[in-house]
Amino acid sequence: MTFGPESPDATGANLPAERSTPSLDDLAAGLRAVARTGIPCPTVSSRFPELDVDAAYRIQLINAEHRARAGARTAGYKIGLTSRAMQQQMGIHEPDSGVIHTDTLARTGSQLRADAYRAPRIETEIAFILGQDLAGPADLSTVRAAISEYCLAYEILDTSYGTWSITLVDTVADNAACSGVITGPRLPFDPNSDPRTERITVHADGKRVAAGSGRDVLGDPVLALHWLTRRRPQLRLRAGDIVLAGSVHASLPLTPGRYHATSSHLPAVHLHVI
Repeated sequence: MTFGPESPDATGANLPAERSTPSLDDLAAGLRAVARTGIPCPTVSSRFPELDVDAAYRIQLINAEHRARAGARTAGYKIGLTSRAMQQQMGIHEPDSGVIHTDTLARTGSQLRADAYRAPRIETEIAFILGQDLAGPADLSTVRAAISEYCLAYEILDTSYGTWSITLVDTVADNAACSGVITGPRLPFDPNSDPRTERITVHADGKRVAAGSGRDVLGDPVLALHWLTRRRPQLRLRAGDIVLAGSVHASLPLTPGRYHATSSHLPAVHLHVI
């Protein structure tokens, strides 16, 4: 099965008598429709098992470009499925990435509505802020030198499919399920900073619900950013971009309550879900 980058000519010229194979534009439009209607769509992989991850990233890009034309700006990128806990939870064995848009970005202490999402989950992560542009593929020392600050962050995950029984292709096409980012206060990132040593604990309404460390993210969260520059070298990583390195624990259902995450060195991040 061949998936083209654009929809067929609207005039019908050069179309076969019957067309059952959608273009990538068609698949991207189906995902966009979920945000408009609130009605989940079938997983891409269940309908078109021939679709590969590179084609899924093209779908993601089509929808990111639609959002940009509508006025949304890119705030950075998320990297997901970087911990063993998340890979085991999802049954996926390589990372993914998606776009963080400014209209999904909030600061610690923010309030969210759980019913604004379809099947929301929450993760606790280490986020990096770039102090300079970063071109890929980059070596590890260049990646470290490009980071100016870091902080704790929550990522809100949601799915356009109404289910978490999804493949890597499904999550990549769906912007890696990135629906919200809440960042905590930042600390400078200098040559002595070692995010591997961060021990992170998460509480919901005062009850400990998850814990992990920086080492749970590929052994070193900086390696997640290094991976991104090599897996997607066409991305334009700019000074000021926020990059989430991936969750230190298996994702949790997002339910009403007060979330509070602490770390060995990084300031705490808070979220109130109603």
